[in-house]
Amino acid sequence: MLDNGVGGTVEKASGRVMQQLLYREVPYPIDQVRSWLHQFSWPQKFLTADGFTWEEGDGSWVAFVWELQRTTYLKVFRWQGAAGQPREQEFLARLEAEIQQTFPVHYPQLPEIDPQQDIFEALAPHYPLTAKYFQQVPNGAYSLKRVYWWEKIWREGVSRPQTPRTVIFQGEPTAWPGLQYDILYVGAALGVIHATRMAQLGFKVAVVERTRFGGMNREWNISRKELTALVDLGLITPEEMESLIIKEYYDGLNKFFDGNVPAPAKAPVLHTPTVLNVALDAERLLKLCGEKLRALGGHIYDFTEFERATVGTEGVLVEAVDLQTRAPCRWGARLVVDAMGSASPIAQQLNGGRAFDSVCPTVGAVVEGFEPGVWDKNLGDVLYSHGDISRGRQLIWELFPGHGDELTFYLFYYHEVHCDNPGSLLDLYEDFFAILPEYKRCDLDKLHFKKATFGYIPAYFSSNQRNRCTSYDRVLAIGDAASLQSPLVFTGFGSLVRNLPRLTDLLATALRHNLLTAADLNRIRAYQSNVAVTWLFSKGMMVPTGRTLPPERVNAILSTFFGILSEEPAAVVDDFIKDRAGWLAFNRMALRAARKNIRMLLWIWELTGWDYAKRWFPSYLEFTAHSLTKALLGGWVPPLLRNWQGVLEQKNPRLWHRLLTWSYSLTYSLGQGQTEGQTAHPQPGQDRSLTGGKVAQR
Repeated sequence: MLDNGVGGTVEKASGRVMQQLLYREVPYPIDQVRSWLHQFSWPQKFLTADGFTWEEGDGSWVAFVWELQRTTYLKVFRWQGAAGQPREQEFLARLEAEIQQTFPVHYPQLPEIDPQQDIFEALAPHYPLTAKYFQQVPNGAYSLKRVYWWEKIWREGVSRPQTPRTVIFQGEPTAWPGLQYDILYVGAALGVIHATRMAQLGFKVAVVERTRFGGMNREWNISRKELTALVDLGLITPEEMESLIIKEYYDGLNKFFDGNVPAPAKAPVLHTPTVLNVALDAERLLKLCGEKLRALGGHIYDFTEFERATVGTEGVLVEAVDLQTRAPCRWGARLVVDAMGSASPIAQQLNGGRAFDSVCPTVGAVVEGFEPGVWDKNLGDVLYSHGDISRGRQLIWELFPGHGDELTFYLFYYHEVHCDNPGSLLDLYEDFFAILPEYKRCDLDKLHFKKATFGYIPAYFSSNQRNRCTSYDRVLAIGDAASLQSPLVFTGFGSLVRNLPRLTDLLATALRHNLLTAADLNRIRAYQSNVAVTWLFSKGMMVPTGRTLPPERVNAILSTFFGILSEEPAAVVDDFIKDRAGWLAFNRMALRAARKNIRMLLWIWELTGWDYAKRWFPSYLEFTAHSLTKALLGGWVPPLLRNWQGVLEQKNPRLWHRLLTWSYSLTYSLGQGQTEGQTAHPQPGQDRSLTGGKVAQR
């Protein structure tokens, strides 16, 4: 196969030359598309099983369709004869026009169902495979209801971006119960990890969770080195860390389908043996943190739904409802931490409805029962695509080994949030069950589905460290609610673990001195300037709503860049995937990618446009400035400031908090953690609760 220089291919078959003229997706059932193609009016047309051929002069053409990834693809080839036949362009133009007219772009809508109806019966007419196989999942009805609920809440938030529900109020609350907690966390998945560390530092905390505490609808993967950070922080012991590890695989593969991409974009498999290669028992981690939290005097209120919070001068009144008894709940706290994830109404309100720019709708399952030889149980797929764009989405798989013979699968896509196309979990689950046998040779009816894993993983394009609102007076967002994590492979869990030392140290300092205004709290964030820059990369994975791209386009962009990564040293690859890439490495790889496939720049420009470029360029300048500042000051300023901490913190707490924030930003802004001597966290057991510590003057 040869590159024809314009994105098509030239093949020799039976002594004749074949050149691709058209390749596009028609996102409708193949029977419907095949029937239309057979009825397409064109003289001298001869029908075939999946299309037709036609001849004119010394040239002949063939058009045919095939099905993959629950969608239909169409190609047109010229078999022989000189290019430029006068009827060829007319034929292609007519074919394109009729495709657009007959098969308009449409996006799945969430069906309205009767809440009293059996969830399987209600969804079976719309998502038959999903309804069928969720019945094999333990507690599948509950899980499927959660999928439906989560999508419904997400859609409502996206479709009404200008009118977010008001849940944070300001004013003196009535029936003030008094200060019961220093911090009240709303959301337990990431909240309980953060809360446990704050409890270790002596603060009185509580966690409110809408569902059963410890239940998870996602698995967590991380590297051993990153997980060790929790040990270094004192959150868990080395023995506890080992007990949390379900499986540690020896290599992770990254490969994007390149059967239709131009030759310069083709790439070998990229090996990342230390990326997400440790599978964690997420529920055990949460329960372990919960036990430590309770032992330290903290409280966990599960099956309790947050309703509103009123910020007053003495603290925050949090109001919720017990979902089991329907009894109202009220607590008084100095600070509320929003850890409710991507569906957070607080995040929506804080950002005027624009809580996120993009999202990864993600579905999957923990599965066992694969026949021997299908997959090495100690090998993972970190990022893998086995086909081109499908119904306006580039579907990507992840596969992580789990306990015993279990495999954890994820199917997701990068998506720009749009009110007409919010992204559907249920439709993606239908893809998951339909496509899994294509991805890994298997019979679904012989597999055992142990657990459903799903969610919306949001991201927000922060052009600088100030334009993303993560706080209000006495209110702070973390994790997916803050949406400051990597757009590539890290969720809010990876971001939280990576940033937990600075987040908890800065928050402890703020609480110690009552620095709880929005301006003070807004400095406590997981922002990284290098992550903001890599948004350009993630943007190249998103198909804009309402547009039809060449099906191979996203795979071509991904293959080009991952081909460059495959030629880099392992340490550089590890840094890039884990959001630790520095300025020199980023620019070197970007230039190499442009030289290897200059068309990639045009492709990305077509996807981003001038408006996005104007937003991205300041991010690049800030990334450059942070890199230069780190190189000049990162090695000696943080230890120097720590030496002055006693004097500075005593005389001017707010100034010290700002200097501490700047000190952490010298390293964490590039995702590389603290330097030696930088961290000097308060030790567990110190009195910081409620009235402990000095109150800063305002």
